[in-house]
Amino acid sequence: MKICTGPGLIAAALLFAAPAALAQEKLVHSERSQYREVRVYETNGERCMCFTISCRIGRQSCIELANPHRFALNYARMMMGGTLLTGEAPKRILIIGLGGGTIPSALREVLPNAQIDVVEIDPAVTRVARKYFGFQDGPKMKVFEVDGRVYVKRALREGVKYDAILLDAFDHEYIPEHLLTQEFLTEVKSLLTPTGVLVGNTFSSSKLYDHESTTYASVFGKFFNLKAANRVIVARPAGLPSEAQLRTRALEYELALRSFGVNVQDVLPLFSTTPDWDTKARVLTDQYSPANLLNR
Repeated sequence: MKICTGPGLIAAALLFAAPAALAQEKLVHSERSQYREVRVYETNGERCMCFTISCRIGRQSCIELANPHRFALNYARMMMGGTLLTGEAPKRILIIGLGGGTIPSALREVLPNAQIDVVEIDPAVTRVARKYFGFQDGPKMKVFEVDGRVYVKRALREGVKYDAILLDAFDHEYIPEHLLTQEFLTEVKSLLTPTGVLVGNTFSSSKLYDHESTTYASVFGKFFNLKAANRVIVARPAGLPSEAQLRTRALEYELALRSFGVNVQDVLPLFSTTPDWDTKARVLTDQYSPANLLNR
């Protein structure tokens, strides 16, 4: 399936901004955690969380200061679209990687009855999300401060199932390599309900692109590949919905998503299944996952 006939249908806010674009930045907060440097900058009317000085490898999360409710980064629009447009309204959601908490906060608003479990390895990120990005946890929004792979293994042992799983974990370089492998994605797939959906945030171009793609395909088969500034992968164990099903869901959530700056008519054309990678690239495994070398 390929609904898109031309690129650039979304005016994308770059997830990975060049340092020059942040020349007028104001440092609001900085702390060294056990895992990374956690910094909060304000620039061009936005407040952003970064894990490097001057957001050298990209912004982890951003809000518009004048309208914090609106998504400032395009990847959030695509992840929301992938979560809500590909099946029934999820009742239990797992999100690995908190960042500023913009996506879990939006999902809680759109799906107030859903149970949302957020996994964030770094307590500093959780503190910063609460203080500077308005994130609020509670009975329906639980935060577990543990490694994402550890959480997944524990959930498997406990027989937990999720209707939607969002992978959005990054360190100061890229996605941690143990969260990129065939074995990990197989574990994640096993946590999904039969009609559940996996939504993964990745780079739109890197030396890992081909390997990531073949790894996802080895576990899920055909998947949606959404690209606008960065890439979001959407996969379902039960198979992908049709174009007609996507459009039906889009109509259901159109008004709710509009308040976050998401135009579903712009998101829909991004749902492509056409491979744009080397389909023979080696699959990443627990024995072969040199992400730190391949992504340089």
